[in-house]
Amino acid sequence: MTQEKILVIGGGIAGLQAAAALRDEGFEPLIIEKESSTGGHVSRWDRLFPTQKQAREVIEELTAATAGIESVTDREIVSLTPEADRVTATTTTGERFTGRAAVVATGFDLFDARLKEEYGYGLYENVITSAELEAMFRAGRVTMKNGDTPKRVAILHCVGSRDEKVGQNHCSKVCCITGIKQAIELTEAIPGVQVMNFYMDLRAFGNGYEELYRRSQIENGVTYIRGRISEAGETHEKRIQLKVEDTLVGRPLRLTVDLLVLLVGMRAPQCCGSFGLPTQANGFFAPRDPYTGNVQSTVPGIYLAGTATGPKTIGETVNEAVAVARRIRMDLGK
Repeated sequence: MTQEKILVIGGGIAGLQAAAALRDEGFEPLIIEKESSTGGHVSRWDRLFPTQKQAREVIEELTAATAGIESVTDREIVSLTPEADRVTATTTTGERFTGRAAVVATGFDLFDARLKEEYGYGLYENVITSAELEAMFRAGRVTMKNGDTPKRVAILHCVGSRDEKVGQNHCSKVCCITGIKQAIELTEAIPGVQVMNFYMDLRAFGNGYEELYRRSQIENGVTYIRGRISEAGETHEKRIQLKVEDTLVGRPLRLTVDLLVLLVGMRAPQCCGSFGLPTQANGFFAPRDPYTGNVQSTVPGIYLAGTATGPKTIGETVNEAVAVARRIRMDLGK
């Protein structure tokens, strides 16, 4: 019996896991990735919350699980066209791929921190994003722009999340625990460093998250301040001056740090407006039903997985990718 081809749009965590699960269900998946390699954002991260597992181990596991599955890279899909019992995906160059169904696993984009001008990202050399800090962790050394080791670091939560001014009203779900994890890593990488986390509301909701939060304070000496940084400036020595409102005690603070880390949130990628599928208020694809059809789109033959529908943890993404393969098997009657 000929295996039916299923297009998997995106080669990140959701796409890789969905492809592996689809093969297990008897289909022939084809992974279509817009970047030059698969792995998505996680391939650029260091350790993962809450267990501190190396991100590369997750990628290695999924790479092994998809060994032998066909994949094409450097192909950006700009349209999905359902026709009878087929779905056709078209790239920016006009190349077409056709399958019995398609899984949209397009993930997320990171918020552009330059849109929050008051923090000086792109202007002050020692203001970086959480993604750039992860790159430093992977490289094995955290430094200021001039190569010096920072002694005082501030981490600002919710940059590009829960912010009406930039049109990002949603919570990015994993930023709080990422800030906690990165604070711990900083204290382990730089003995004696002082780390301060500035937050609106701390949302440590997941299994092991509260324990990690407590550990960061008790064992690692991380400080948490409920408040927002209203403005960042630069000294002659290239340090970062902060104006902060401590909303817990209702008083203003002025601080100087060596490094300011902006915890950038998840935003919907551009493709969410080009596939002809309905989107939610947050810009991500809308599932058929958030309770009983969260891996189905409103268009027959097109399915959704992972952060294509909004912010999720890696565990949630993996579970959803497995679920979408099972849903496709049920719908196609294999």
